[in-house]
This record gives sequence, structure tokens and C-alpha cells, in this order.
Amino acid sequence: MPDVTTPYPTGTPCWVDLMAKDQQAALDFYRDLFGWQGTPGPAEFGGYAVCELNGRAAAGIGPAMAPEGMPEPPIVWTSYLASTDAQATQDAIVAAGGTLLVPAMDVGNLGRMLVAADPQGAVFGVWQPGEFSGAQVANEAGALTWNELHTTDVPAATAFYGEAFGIEIEPLDGADSYWELRVGGRTVGGVTLLANDPPGTPAHWLTYFAVDDVDSTVDALVKRGGTVLAPPFDMMAGRMAVVADPQGAPFAMIKPQPL
Repeated sequence: MPDVTTPYPTGTPCWVDLMAKDQQAALDFYRDLFGWQGTPGPAEFGGYAVCELNGRAAAGIGPAMAPEGMPEPPIVWTSYLASTDAQATQDAIVAAGGTLLVPAMDVGNLGRMLVAADPQGAVFGVWQPGEFSGAQVANEAGALTWNELHTTDVPAATAFYGEAFGIEIEPLDGADSYWELRVGGRTVGGVTLLANDPPGTPAHWLTYFAVDDVDSTVDALVKRGGTVLAPPFDMMAGRMAVVADPQGAPFAMIKPQPL
């Protein structure tokens, strides 16, 4: 279902956001590309903008900020995994060998969050819902549709995400070197080998957005200053491309095969 009206089970990707050097430019770019509507938010939340697709929360875009004396963080889309207890999840992440980057903190009455990296270095967020549960729309054009872990060590990732979130990672039937993320027996994302990425690419989570037409959306992205990293191609799940926005944030777009 495109509309999401129930809480996300623990371990399920529930939100994505982007910290951009030029927040307004990013808001304008994704408005033109996906039809999102968003404006900088209150100062108490650092100006963070919740972008909506037809009135439903689709993704977040905030201004990139680095602590004094620290290097600027990379411009990337961050995938958040759901949790009912951010502090307990934080403890489990550390116990399983992960690295804490932003400790668990309250975000007003909206919820609690943290940011961490798995033992292979892939950065992800954790979201414990309060008044806000996460993406209110998924699996339709302009919305989040898939989250994919790119890792150097699938058995290690299986152990880590299993211990920290109860996520299962199982081989995908009919696919070579591709795995499914499963929560409660339901597929919620994928895992692939980092060896398939360009040399030097670090372990990461890749965000996929659904589109009605991959080729025309790629053309629109290029006209607006984006970059094509992997031109449109057909694969078992549909037609997709990997791109980067004008500020360098990579993401994928896909027109899924009809179910």
C-alpha cells in the first residue's frame, strides 16, 4: 500500500533524509524531480524540512552542519531503521560491534534518533517514533521504495543486524549474490556486495525512489545538474538507474516490475 498508516516494525527502514550544503537548492531540485513540497523548518530543529508528496511525509532535507573543528560530513541519503527503544537499540549496536556517531537524542515530541555505523562502516540511522512514525507514503512514484545495504561481508552484516535489530538476511531466490532483508518474515530491503560498486566506494546504504519512467527522469535530473552514475538498465526487479544530485548525494531510481 502506498499510504503508511501503522508503525514500522523494529528493523524496518522507515525514513530517509539528506543533509545538504545548500538546503534550499536541494529542496528545489527534489521538488522539480519528484514533486515534493518542503520548506525549511523551525530553528529548534535546525531548519530541518519534512518534504511531502501529495500531503504525505516522504523524506527529510536539512542543512549540513559539522561540529567545530570537524570535517564536513559527506552529502548522502541516510536510511533510518525503526526501533521501539532507541537507547536499547544503541546499546545493542555497540555490543554487536557497531560505532556510535550521534548518540540517542530526543527530537522534540516527534521521536528519538541516533546515527551509527555497522562494523563494515555503512552508516545508518535509528528512529524511535513519538508523534512521527516515519514515511507516510512508499512504493509509488516520487516516494521511497527500497533500501539496500552495500557491504564487504554479508555473513558479518547478517550477524550484526540480526543482533542489533532482529533482521534476517537471506539469499534472494533466482538472484546471484543478492540477499533480502527480512523482518518478521517480510522482505523490507536488500543486500549486495560492495565489489559491484566502483573501486574505493565505502560500505553504505543506498536509497531507491520509485518513478514512472526511469529514462525521462534521468534526463530531467541531468538537465537540473545531476550526474548519472549507472545509466538506466533492466534487471529482475524492474528498470533502474543510479544517479547523484547536483550536490553529489547518490541515490537510485526504479520503475518496479508490476507485481
